[in-house]
Amino acid sequence: MSESTIGAKEERAQKIEEQRKNRPEWLKVTAKTGKNYTALKDIMRTQSLHTVCEEAHCPNIFECWEQRTATFMILGDICTRACRFCAVHTGRPTELDLREPKRVAEAVVAMGLEHVVITSVARDDLADGGASMFAATIREVRKQVPSCSVEVLIPDFDGNWDALRLVMDAEPDILNHNVETVRRLSDSVRSRAKYDRTLELLRRAKEMKPDIPTKSSIMVGVGETMDEIYATMDDLRAVDVDILTIGQYLQPTEKHLVVERFYTPTEFLRLRGEGLKRGFRHVESGPMVRSSYHAKEQVPAGARKVR
Repeated sequence: MSESTIGAKEERAQKIEEQRKNRPEWLKVTAKTGKNYTALKDIMRTQSLHTVCEEAHCPNIFECWEQRTATFMILGDICTRACRFCAVHTGRPTELDLREPKRVAEAVVAMGLEHVVITSVARDDLADGGASMFAATIREVRKQVPSCSVEVLIPDFDGNWDALRLVMDAEPDILNHNVETVRRLSDSVRSRAKYDRTLELLRRAKEMKPDIPTKSSIMVGVGETMDEIYATMDDLRAVDVDILTIGQYLQPTEKHLVVERFYTPTEFLRLRGEGLKRGFRHVESGPMVRSSYHAKEQVPAGARKVR
């Protein structure tokens, strides 16, 4: 191993340790596990379901689960991609579980949900990227709980627009696909996903179903500038994205991207204002905000209707 490689590793380790020691107070979470948290966890285990809350080490899991809200992760818990910010396991996925849509719907019934968020690992091994399973899950939830609104957070299906059509034809109440970061950093932060492909997916989703709100998310703290964040907002508005979430990137393990800087609550308020000024219908912006944070509050009035 060369001296330069050793030096880079030592510098990285030092930076991680400094961040651990100097983590701002507003990013410190106290674990509070009440009866709702325990009940929800039991439901997940009983139905053999995965949640992105657990797999991605979401810092809001205690708050959200205690409020009986969760984001279901379908198509297994092994992702075919290895994004440098994500804690979900990477590898060769297992076979498809065709009963999963029904079990998700049964969990929605057991939890008494009014709004459910469904996401997945990337499944580049499947011809449609798992789109048919998203569609089946939407329809099964609607069948069992007609009044429950459904939000989906989808991968890019590797640019397969016929797969996107399968999801849009199932008519989710919100279609979410994350841009994650600014154009300059996209290739180094994300695995296989492309910045312009994300914009194209969001554009096509709106073109297919103009009445279905679209949503995307930016994580900050990976080396972007404020001007680049504003440019990303402009790009999302150019394809008519309705809802934007902005949150602080936190390093899930030492193998992942190092946090370049922590944004202050005041800066997040500023970003929210800039987003609203650009025409987003709703902007959720804060240090602990993640894609599905306060998702129920973002559902358009009248969306919870029997279809």
